Amino acid sequence: MMNPFKAKRGLGRGLSSLIGDTNSSAIKNKVSISSIVRNKFQPRKNFDKEKMDELTNSIRERGIIQPIIVRKSSDNSDKFEIVAGERRWQAAQNAGLHEVPVVEIEADNLKSLEFAIVENVQRSDLNPIEEAQGYRKLIDDFEYDQDKVSKFIGKSRTHVTNCLRLLSLPKEVISLVQENKISQGHAKVLVGLDNAHFLARKIIEKKLSVRQAENLIRTLKSYKGKSKIAKNPNLSNLESSIEEITGIKVFIRNKKNNAGQVTFEYKDLDQLNRLIMVIKANY
Repeated sequence: MMNPFKAKRGLGRGLSSLIGDTNSSAIKNKVSISSIVRNKFQPRKNFDKEKMDELTNSIRERGIIQPIIVRKSSDNSDKFEIVAGERRWQAAQNAGLHEVPVVEIEADNLKSLEFAIVENVQRSDLNPIEEAQGYRKLIDDFEYDQDKVSKFIGKSRTHVTNCLRLLSLPKEVISLVQENKISQGHAKVLVGLDNAHFLARKIIEKKLSVRQAENLIRTLKSYKGKSKIAKNPNLSNLESSIEEITGIKVFIRNKKNNAGQVTFEYKDLDQLNRLIMVIKANY
């Protein structure tokens, strides 16, 4: 009989490997669907509606072929907490089932998180932000490092690093990735940019491919570099002399009609007070 938990090739530790690390009972006949609660470590927050509808129809026609993996709930002894199989559980509810087959295992919080991550990463539609948050939880809460995550999940260290870097994006950009408005490829080229949110909106507005987004960012960086080089040396000297007097960073922007702006960038109230004193003393 084929193992229903066999992992896809290429992954580090599949579900079958993780199950082998735990004590599991025989497959129960069925348990009440209302006695099951979701996994509090579930990294996936969004489930594709179309695919969920397809799974619901399949379960309605053929029932649940692969049992749901559960553990005893630590919050309620009368409940089981899902370790792997939340989509099947939700689809079973949508299909009107009152009972579902389960495999009960003994698993601590780390093992529960590992199960949830492996199951979801094996699915190609896992949102990259949710994947990164799963890796981050392993690192922050369970003392994994990136090498250990890489070996555990069966993906390269570079893949893990790039995933985690997405979490450094502004929250507005992270939301756009979670809503599938920009891809992981788009998000990757926005990491570390001060104007990441502005560029993300441009990518959506112009429907840019990842390659086109890279070219846009390259062009903007080149233009910015040229602007700095082409700055009037007299203005640069003036900025330096003002900075010497005030001790504060200053930027002078002069337009062709000789209108412009003078901007002071102070780091704290002491610097602001110093600037005010210099201005009052001289003017």
